Amino acid sequence: MKVLIVSDSHGMTTELEKLKKIHENEVDYFIHCGDSELSPDDPAIQGFVTVRGNCDFYDEFPEDIVKEVGNRKILITHGHRYSVKSNLLKLSYRAKEEAADIACFGHSHYLGAEMIHGTLFINPGSIRLPRGRRERTYLTVELQEHSYELKVYDIDRGEVPELGQVFSLSN
Repeated sequence: MKVLIVSDSHGMTTELEKLKKIHENEVDYFIHCGDSELSPDDPAIQGFVTVRGNCDFYDEFPEDIVKEVGNRKILITHGHRYSVKSNLLKLSYRAKEEAADIACFGHSHYLGAEMIHGTLFINPGSIRLPRGRRERTYLTVELQEHSYELKVYDIDRGEVPELGQVFSLSN
């Protein structure tokens, strides 16, 4: 199973449509971690499992979603309610409550992935306003039997191989 994760697109529609078109035949789920600033009926956000960020104003988007993908549980949130700009402690408690294998979040606009006590925490960065780098990033995660393979993409240039990672489930 393969999942595409994007966050903090802040009103972009053409780019979200582009992601769907590029990856439609290789990705099983599209996830948006909030701050799309789009209405739920906007065609660009259709097909994404989407949560509400601090810049989203539609109650139709939930604050958190737990999605079962294959035999894994993915917690999807924006992160502002868990203070992710300072640390991952509150989000790690929420992930533990949900028995999540993966916790996806945005909010900080910083690309990052880290395995903590058996849960993979992923922030895809931002395709609109990245922080800490020039690349406007999103990523894919392939759920393998004993590992996760992450590939990072720049919305303008495609895959950035040197940023990809493999996380073993035994970490």
